[in-house]
Amino acid sequence: MQHEFEYVSKKSPKVKAAYNDLMQLLREVRKDLRTYYTFQHKIIGSYARNMITYDRKSNIGFDFDVNIYPNDEEEKLTPKRIKLLFKQSLDNHVQSHGFDFAEDSTRVLTIKVKDRKQSRIIYSVDFAFVNDYEDDDGNECQEYIHYNKQQNCYTWKQQSNGYYRLSEKIQWIKENGLWESDLKPYYLEKKNRNTDSNVHSRTLFAISVHETCQKNGYREEVNSWVSSAIIERGIMN
Repeated sequence: MQHEFEYVSKKSPKVKAAYNDLMQLLREVRKDLRTYYTFQHKIIGSYARNMITYDRKSNIGFDFDVNIYPNDEEEKLTPKRIKLLFKQSLDNHVQSHGFDFAEDSTRVLTIKVKDRKQSRIIYSVDFAFVNDYEDDDGNECQEYIHYNKQQNCYTWKQQSNGYYRLSEKIQWIKENGLWESDLKPYYLEKKNRNTDSNVHSRTLFAISVHETCQKNGYREEVNSWVSSAIIERGIMN
């Protein structure tokens, strides 16, 4: 199916309404979980970059990506307990906000608001559970709760090298004035040409960043990074 993705400002009424509803849902979850653990949250991804896309032709709505930072310094809770307690709380409240029950996947919990009459996803939210820390050499690192479906096992897993290199290249693109002129239209073109439903927006964005860098002179380890990033996300076998 040919897509017709276009950018939608986070100041648009429909995005603002969805954002406000999401914040109310998080307040309810935070209240539920305070006897188990507290957490901070951060909106990342397309909303943070003001690069929200919406496909007016298909059933694909816009989405939010939220990092959840659990406060469990004494490590009293297992990764499974952290994620499933959050899922349980979500499921207690999502229907009153128009969402379906949460779907548990490898990296995130996902909730969706659907227009069932039109068979459309109006918008969705992905919650990732992360922990930022410094390693022994003083480097800033991040790990996330990883769910192995086959083994039904939840573990803290270190982000790949590509995760850290991506922010460096985004900064390089901005410093060289390529964000608006090159990256944003190129990313939109990538989304409209994509026909593989298994290729997520975050992967298309990462590839767009690296190819924009490559075309404009930032070439250090770009090809090897892109290959490893694609393989890791299951796009190649």
